[in-house]
Amino acid sequence: MIRLAACQYAIELHETWEAYAGHLQRLCAAAVAEGAQLLLLPEYAGLVLSGQLPTEQRGDLRASIAGIQPLVERWLALSEGIARQWGVYLQPGSLPVLDSDGQYRNRAWLFGPQGMMGYQDKLMMTRFEREQWNIAAGQGLQVFDTPWGRLGILICYDNEFPILARRLAEQGADLILAPSCTDTEAGFHRVRIGAQARALENQIAVLQSPTVGLAPWSPALDENIGRAGLFVPPDFGMPSDGVIAQSEQLNPASSQWLVCEVDLETVRRVRREGQVFTRRDWPEQFERVG
Repeated sequence: MIRLAACQYAIELHETWEAYAGHLQRLCAAAVAEGAQLLLLPEYAGLVLSGQLPTEQRGDLRASIAGIQPLVERWLALSEGIARQWGVYLQPGSLPVLDSDGQYRNRAWLFGPQGMMGYQDKLMMTRFEREQWNIAAGQGLQVFDTPWGRLGILICYDNEFPILARRLAEQGADLILAPSCTDTEAGFHRVRIGAQARALENQIAVLQSPTVGLAPWSPALDENIGRAGLFVPPDFGMPSDGVIAQSEQLNPASSQWLVCEVDLETVRRVRREGQVFTRRDWPEQFERVG
């Protein structure tokens, strides 16, 4: 059994490093106090660092991501310190990172009790990222080993593409972390429906963490709406609707943790003994359609 915490993360203005660092430490401490062993924050949670920039720069879509690059290493060290301090696994959301080829990529790191474990880039860009923001697609899918099983990360829009989750399943993933950032209720539901579909198709668990609230000071994070949730295949030993837990409010005024539990061995048992074998039968669909 693993105790998970997915944050409905309110985008707030923190104008100094000390204010931001204290905020993140207090937020994670609250989840740890509830027994969480793995903490997930949403897509672009790291972009809150832009609040430390001058007003004009943080209000400029492209200048803001350039401006936070000197803070990235410090942010990584802070996140690693939190994971080490409390002996937890932490995915502190994602942020745009300038790569050696001169392109920005939307990157999500994972930290464990022993330190940094690696990262996953977003693979499928939304229209906003592609057409207005010039965020480039990443390459490849990573899996990470934990005491409870293997996990992968699919960032927001990536959850709407079946092949990506399938590749993680083929690499042995039992859990997918789905950090998301959506500015409409429809966008939130697209990601949520995708997350539930991926749980059904691959007979795995999917944990979603969204941004919430209004941030008029940030052109990238100005409007946010979403609800955290933990989804599994509806089958023996699982909820009939496939929803283990979801946060109470769609769009709370402040950051809220959804703390919930899942037994990944029970999820694996569904793949061996369930009413259906969607994960096993995946290749057969291609044989049937030619």
